[in-house]
Amino acid sequence: MNPALINWPAVFVAALSAFMVGGLWYSPKVFGTAWMTDTNLTQEEIQKGNKGKIFGMTAVFSLIMSANLAAFLATPTTTTSWGATAGLLAGVWTFCAIAIHSLFEQKNWRLIFINGGYSVVSLVLMGAILGAWR
Repeated sequence: MNPALINWPAVFVAALSAFMVGGLWYSPKVFGTAWMTDTNLTQEEIQKGNKGKIFGMTAVFSLIMSANLAAFLATPTTTTSWGATAGLLAGVWTFCAIAIHSLFEQKNWRLIFINGGYSVVSLVLMGAILGAWR
């Protein structure tokens, strides 16, 4: 890893991409309705959530994830393909962590695949952005 090879604008764009994926992934037309059912949340409960805290901390964590992935990809040989592959590998790691926590919380497999799948897709896209924007 060479910290000088981290492209910080790419890190910010890659972090932002997680919001875009999340907006689609958890929309009612994709997995939002199933996610709400499996988490036992109603639309009213979701609306009562502290949006500043939820979205603010999501932005911070997405930025940390993106910067961490960028650190692993900070080599002169990184390409879009390798970035996406590294994102997939990181996604598998996070999917497994989500699955472990969810199993102990007695969540169902559909919810595990919804949340874990989001993580995999987000990290693949992050890696592709970081690999492409060198």
